[in-house]
Amino acid sequence: MEALIPVINKLQEVFNTVGADIIQLPQIVVVGTQSSGKSSVLESLVGRDLLPRGTGIVTRRPLVLQLVNISPEELRKASGDDDGIDAEEWGKFLHTKNKIYTEFSEIRQEIENETERVSGANKGISDEPIHLRIFSPHVVNLTLVDLPGVTKVPVGDQPRDIELQIKDLILRYIGNPNSIILSVTAANTDMATSESLKIAREADPEGRRTLAVITKLDLMDAGTDAMDVLMGRVIPVKLGIIGIVNRSQLDINNKKPVADALKDEYAFLQKKYPSLANRNGTKYLAKTLNRLLMHHIRDCLPELKTRINVLAAQYQSLLNSYGEPVEDKSATLLQLITKFAAEYCQTIEGTAKYIETSELCGGARICYIFHETFGRTLESVDALGGLNTIDILTAIRNATGPRPALFVPEISFELLVKRQIKRLEEPSLRCVELVHEEMQRIIQHCSTYSTQELLRFPKLHDAIVEVVTSLLRRRLPVTNDMVHNLVAIELAYINTKHPDFADACGVLNSNIEEQRRNRLAREPPSALPREKSSKVPSAMSAPAQESAAVASAELEGKPLTKEVQIQNGNQDAASSGGWRGMLKTSSAPKPDDGFAEEKPKQLAAGSPHRGPSVNFLDVRVPVSRKLSAREQRDCEVIERLIKSYFLIVRKNIQDSVPKAVMNFLVNYVKDNLQSELVGQLYKSMLLDDLLTESEDMAQRRKEAADMLKALQRASQVIAEIRETHLW
Repeated sequence: MEALIPVINKLQEVFNTVGADIIQLPQIVVVGTQSSGKSSVLESLVGRDLLPRGTGIVTRRPLVLQLVNISPEELRKASGDDDGIDAEEWGKFLHTKNKIYTEFSEIRQEIENETERVSGANKGISDEPIHLRIFSPHVVNLTLVDLPGVTKVPVGDQPRDIELQIKDLILRYIGNPNSIILSVTAANTDMATSESLKIAREADPEGRRTLAVITKLDLMDAGTDAMDVLMGRVIPVKLGIIGIVNRSQLDINNKKPVADALKDEYAFLQKKYPSLANRNGTKYLAKTLNRLLMHHIRDCLPELKTRINVLAAQYQSLLNSYGEPVEDKSATLLQLITKFAAEYCQTIEGTAKYIETSELCGGARICYIFHETFGRTLESVDALGGLNTIDILTAIRNATGPRPALFVPEISFELLVKRQIKRLEEPSLRCVELVHEEMQRIIQHCSTYSTQELLRFPKLHDAIVEVVTSLLRRRLPVTNDMVHNLVAIELAYINTKHPDFADACGVLNSNIEEQRRNRLAREPPSALPREKSSKVPSAMSAPAQESAAVASAELEGKPLTKEVQIQNGNQDAASSGGWRGMLKTSSAPKPDDGFAEEKPKQLAAGSPHRGPSVNFLDVRVPVSRKLSAREQRDCEVIERLIKSYFLIVRKNIQDSVPKAVMNFLVNYVKDNLQSELVGQLYKSMLLDDLLTESEDMAQRRKEAADMLKALQRASQVIAEIRETHLW
């Protein structure tokens, strides 16, 4: 298992070169309050003076310290190289590349310089780590992280929220589930008030990753000891509590060697805590940390392998989406144009690689527009919408001219049915507009989901969108004209010999005849009531009376429109249609019809009962009258004919408009899209401009390539581990 820690160190070095924290590697994180002895613990583990020391906040940047144990053979090999290392121990920084530091005072000075370079010369902190590797035959393989100590009050140029900044920095490192927390607490403080244990419990509530270290055992008050604390009776810690003795500031100032300090520590423990001496001290701490880290790495390794493999696959896919740098621009442009045209046509056909699941798009939406939106809209158009009985009657009379009609004039049917057919044009044009909008949406769909390469070249993407939009814009008027023509064709010739229409007329005639017979059977012939029949002049027949009424109304200049109402209760002169009846009806207006001011004598002056002549110019349009049986029959015939023929035309329009849209818009664009794109864009003078990558694309491709290379290297490093190394 000793081989596991160097493996993790290699992985850390691999990922540090790309500056990424995407892999959480096992490591030991040192946590403690300011001046609790964290750096002294690290120096004791290394056995050399290498860290900046002093009062106040000294560690102001995270220090990732990798201890690498080298065997005598490796030491001789390193000394025998061309750039041989003439020292037993040395160090290397990541930021200084391959520079070798054999003097530990130089290492300490470099740490101070690098800290001031980033964090400033005063008391500011930074979260950018310093990476240091120490090679020595006297150390065990460990990876430790020294963090700034927890502080409460800002000093120097520290911000007011320095406490929160340091706490967030600590939680970022100990929040890594693959880390071991080394909680450092001074023995001369109450362990119940330990800030480091409190923070450790926030990240590790169950205490499975926490090891406590009690420093400054020699500085406790006289008459007190740390026996209860070291035995775990005060606050139990699962991984254990280890006590050590640090060098004092005087020892540091006098440059007391660490080796001598370790001897003094051993003597102190034997004298003060003889029963616990073999389970405390710096050497025992180093062995314990080494054992914990190895077991921890063994537990984390399977998940680490999986994580690296998954990330490698993700970055490979990302790099593929960025594409390779363009070498042959002409071929690349033609390839991209062809691919976009193919994706556009496949989206319409429904065979695209990327299919929407949240909403209809492409050909499916066009089908929905044809058969749902357009179909339902046409079905909702009423055949007799905007027409009433009086309109139909007026059209019939206008079509007869000055002569009374013996039959229903055919021209009235044609005029009215054309008016209704014209109403089908607006929904048909709206159908064309909806399909055009969907064809525009397909452009964005292809750009977003299908051809990721287009994102590399924003100018090419914009040019393609412009060409396709222009093509659709040119085809829109052509398609609209065709739809106009379809409606105009139906208006140009009313085919009353249409098979469906002829069948409808036959059914209609039989129905009307049957209804007439039924009506005659229900209404037995009876004479008019005496009081009403006496009011109708016998000299004028019913058809003549009706003609007089129409003539009087037309002379007045007001056609028999909506003022004529069918009233079943009026069986007086209005039913006979005589002009005498109209005069009688007009002479008794309703209070709100606007004629109440006229005096009866004025009407009497023009009445045939009061004078020898009739002035038809003074005869007003009757307010209401009942339609004659013939008028009712004529209106029914026209209504049914209009409805029958309108349904035939609506069926034709519902079938022919989608076909026209497909032929003149959809299929035309599909067939001519690629040739249009090639003709507009595939030009030598446009190559350089169209294939200009976005500014950050090259940078993102380089970063993805570097990360993929690091992940592949990490996978090779882990693959070198044999199963025997795990036990």
